Amino acid sequence: MLDIHGLSTHYGRIQALHGIDLTIGEGELVALVGANGAGKTTLLRCLSGVQPATAGRIVLDGEDITRLPPHARVERGLCQVPEGRQVFGPMSVEDNLRLGAYRRRGRSVTEDLERMYTRFPVLKERRRQPAGTLSGGQQQMLALSRALMARPRLLLLDEPSMGLAPLLVAEIIDSIAALKDRGTTVFLVEQNAHAALRIADRGYVLETGAVVLSDTGAALLDNARVKSAYLGG
Repeated sequence: MLDIHGLSTHYGRIQALHGIDLTIGEGELVALVGANGAGKTTLLRCLSGVQPATAGRIVLDGEDITRLPPHARVERGLCQVPEGRQVFGPMSVEDNLRLGAYRRRGRSVTEDLERMYTRFPVLKERRRQPAGTLSGGQQQMLALSRALMARPRLLLLDEPSMGLAPLLVAEIIDSIAALKDRGTTVFLVEQNAHAALRIADRGYVLETGAVVLSDTGAALLDNARVKSAYLGG
């Protein structure tokens, strides 16, 4: 579904990504792990079109989308849940969800809204509340549901467990695994390497803007270098 070839980007004179090569097959859950500052969020920003690529290509379903604006990528089924959730705090939970479907019209939007409420009942209970009044875990559920309202074919998740209590982390990770089981292709960027690799079909390790390892999720969990650097082993 997604092929990344030689992708590089710069912040001014500083090169943040160094010739990234990465593939994601349809129906896969692929994890990207690495330390803070490794370039994980920058890579997602390049994929969603927020950060321009300075070299390389991003190919989605055979179409080169490297120069497409963000909204055009959303129309092609590429949606991102940003780091820190980024909900619209003063707006209601339901209005946040409807914003996720802003490129869509018709009855199917209402049907999807009910699906989100079935998946996360607490959002239905609080649908009239300002999103900023939700707990961190509830905001993460809202951010995830908002992206799903766009009916993504490829979902980009940036640090969904950040700042959450362990029980909530488990709930969010299980929700992501369930999305994959329902057929959504997922690219999961996560500092919690154990949680991410446990549910991933395949994984990549990013260090200082370059991919240094790639393998199945299970193999990376058992890799001595990954254990030492990211799993506390």
